[in-house]
Amino acid sequence: MVGTMSAAAVAVWLGSVVSILSRSHADRNVYPSAGVLFVHVLEREYFKGEFPPYPKAGDANSDPITFNTNLKGYPDRPGWLRYIQRTQHSDGVLYGSPTAEHAGIPSVIEITAYNRRTFETARHNLVINIMGTEEYPLPYQAEFYIKNMNVEEMLASEVLGDFLGAVKNIWQPDRLNAINITSALDRGGRVPLPINNLKEGVYVMVGADVAFSSCLREVESPHNQQRCSQEMEPSISCDKKFRAQFDIDWCKISLVDINRVFPVYITRPEPGNGILPEFGLYDPPSETLMSRNYFSDFLITLAVPSAVAVVLLFILGYTMCCRREGLEKRNMQTPDIQLVHHNSIQKSSKELRSMSKNREISWPLSTLPVFNPVSGEVVPPLHPDNYETTSMPLMQTQTNLQNQITIPQQRPSGDNYVMSTFRRLEVNGIPEERKVAEALNL
Repeated sequence: MVGTMSAAAVAVWLGSVVSILSRSHADRNVYPSAGVLFVHVLEREYFKGEFPPYPKAGDANSDPITFNTNLKGYPDRPGWLRYIQRTQHSDGVLYGSPTAEHAGIPSVIEITAYNRRTFETARHNLVINIMGTEEYPLPYQAEFYIKNMNVEEMLASEVLGDFLGAVKNIWQPDRLNAINITSALDRGGRVPLPINNLKEGVYVMVGADVAFSSCLREVESPHNQQRCSQEMEPSISCDKKFRAQFDIDWCKISLVDINRVFPVYITRPEPGNGILPEFGLYDPPSETLMSRNYFSDFLITLAVPSAVAVVLLFILGYTMCCRREGLEKRNMQTPDIQLVHHNSIQKSSKELRSMSKNREISWPLSTLPVFNPVSGEVVPPLHPDNYETTSMPLMQTQTNLQNQITIPQQRPSGDNYVMSTFRRLEVNGIPEERKVAEALNL
């Protein structure tokens, strides 16, 4: 029974090994040339057979699959190699332009496919062997900006072939190759709005072995340069050969002749053997150090600023206390009329203050008509002691004289009398009697 169980376990283990080996295919080798665009499509159909059938109902053809690519032993790809996959249901694309310095060094790219429905993975290796040739890069290079394309659309062989055919028609070279393709987002462009089928835009660089044609040179004319500076479309005679499929921004075209570009050589120092030169034995300082006197530092740090502060304090005290002018000198320098005016204002203020203290006492007798000047009879008070003065108006008009008193006076030449009228006024809330009119012919 034990031998039977062990045999079954061995069978299961062998089946798992076979399953794992079936997902690890042999390395695939590709041989791109330096200076020529390299494109490798990661097809979803190629990886669907790597995953076991899903036990539940579902269409295996619509499984979402994503890819992860990296240089073997490193977390990312080489600097010249880029990767793009727009959605989980579209193919991934590896593309880039290797340079001559990468020639002769094989790069192993690990491609890991993830099935997002079953969470299964499959891994393949892609070995890129870059071939260096003297024919590449081509000396004349032109970069076009196509506004109505995305990177994955331009990397399709049919679309890229149509574009190279249109360029060859206006350039007429013997050899023409695509050198590089770059998304406009990698050049600082903005992500387009999802309206009107807007595209990101793509830069396509092509190279040829002959000089630029007159059609490509038209963009360098002063007239077209002025139109580009005014954000207007330049007039290019060969634009109609591209307009049917490619919307090219001719103001962003770049023409480079690498024969006229002088290489910049950077001198680097020769690497050494990694061993420091001989400097002799290390001589540490002595353990017996001389003591240091800090008295001079104390004087400079505390005594000098304190002495300066005392001198400044003495000068300030002398200026504030011993240099005052005094009242006598101030009065001597002040005009007499100003002193008299000030003295009168001061006396008036004192008088008003003294009067304000006596508001609550009885009225002065000098302000009241206490006797009849003719008969000598004592006049009764104008108001009783409980007279209410708070409701009296501040100023009385001619129609509001209910508290007037008419006192007869004797005429100097006969028995006739004249009448004197007194009106009660109110000053600062205190009622006061004043003589306002006298009889005529006095």
